[in-house]
Amino acid sequence: MPREGRFMSEEHQNIDPDLLLRPDKPIHLVGIGGVSMRALARMLQDMGAAVRGSDRDESVYTRQLCETGIPVFIGHSGENVAGAGLIIRTAAIPDSNPEIAAARAANIPVLSRAEAWGMIMKRYSRVVCVAGTHGKTSTTAMIATFTEAAALDPTVMVGGDLRSIGGTLRIGHSDLFVAEACEYQNSFLSFCPSVAVILNIDKDHVDFFKDTDDIILSFRKYALLTPENGLVVVNGDDEKSLRAVEGIPRRVVTFGMGEACDIHPENVALQDGCYRCDVIAFGKLWCCLKLSVPGKHNLVNALAAAAVASELGVSSEAFAKGIRAYSGVGRRFEFVKEWRGARVYDDYAHHPNEIEATLKAAKDLAPQRVICVFQPHTYSRTVSFLKEFAEALKHADKAILCPIYAARETNTWGISSKDIAKQIPGGEAVEDFAHAAKRLEELVRPGDMVLTMGAGNINHLASFLK
Repeated sequence: MPREGRFMSEEHQNIDPDLLLRPDKPIHLVGIGGVSMRALARMLQDMGAAVRGSDRDESVYTRQLCETGIPVFIGHSGENVAGAGLIIRTAAIPDSNPEIAAARAANIPVLSRAEAWGMIMKRYSRVVCVAGTHGKTSTTAMIATFTEAAALDPTVMVGGDLRSIGGTLRIGHSDLFVAEACEYQNSFLSFCPSVAVILNIDKDHVDFFKDTDDIILSFRKYALLTPENGLVVVNGDDEKSLRAVEGIPRRVVTFGMGEACDIHPENVALQDGCYRCDVIAFGKLWCCLKLSVPGKHNLVNALAAAAVASELGVSSEAFAKGIRAYSGVGRRFEFVKEWRGARVYDDYAHHPNEIEATLKAAKDLAPQRVICVFQPHTYSRTVSFLKEFAEALKHADKAILCPIYAARETNTWGISSKDIAKQIPGGEAVEDFAHAAKRLEELVRPGDMVLTMGAGNINHLASFLK
């Protein structure tokens, strides 16, 4: 049976969920081209709603939406919301946006993207939400892969392109919903998980959270969204994650590399650059696991997925087969091309711990050298992690820094990529992608690995490598 959500903001608690389904009153999505928003648009369309939206710029994604019958306005204007019955916006859209202002003036209800997803989740009896500072996209994709392989027919919402589901959304026909859950602006507190996964908790989103304790409190509230008979899956090796669930009146299962964790590995070894191990669950051998993606962090992600599989009643054989079939998700150590005898990969890592984990995974594949081209994401994060970025990038044989990707910010700090580069032996900062490509032409030798890295548009660099 569908379950009641409990953490929708007071402003929106009285919004009729049927507004998501009324074909006579269009739902207008502001920022419809974003990863989660375009998935939401398709989901609402499948549910029978009339959907339209707007975005600042035209893109391949807005064109795809138009091809599926979802009209998209390019540019934001108050006129765009005329006749809409409900407005849904991304976290990046402020109240000052002309469409939001026009909706308020016309008394059209306005929901956040997360609140809309939360309302949809109430229609499912089993909802697996995957949260954490790092690894949530990859782990959600792993769970999507093995649940689909096990014929559970899940509905999936993931923050990256997963080839096996054809993008960021899979619409299933069972009672199972698998969703990535982001902590930024407390978005995941609008969700209603029956299984809440906490992969790790780290200092991040310093433009929103006051401090680390504030982040831990947010994850604690997320864990308490589970019903009394629900489950919280938590990283038993991570002190902050354990603090978040300490004493909560919920069933808790731990995973991790340590033997004290309910689910942990034994006989860990590298094979062809990827990890294999025996998975021990509650003191007994559960399965023999072989990953097809590199990195110890992905082994830990797979252990979290194993806890979810056990809860969903998936057999150990089906789980192991599904994880073996998982080949990664877009922009997560994604192979791009062969170039001048080197292999070029792209990765979304934008936090120091993610950078270090990805560079270590790269070294497991034994290239001659790892040349990392990093684009810092936001000025506030760069200021907060300046020293940590430099230390993480030292794991590359050569680090090239592109200009900071501003996203929603202005540079009030006077920070630049040069401030990172000068702390790295041999590090250098370049003016733009064209100059980065020129340096790669001068540096790259056969057998090297080139790794473009960051959460902005650094993936476009590959098009400069002719």
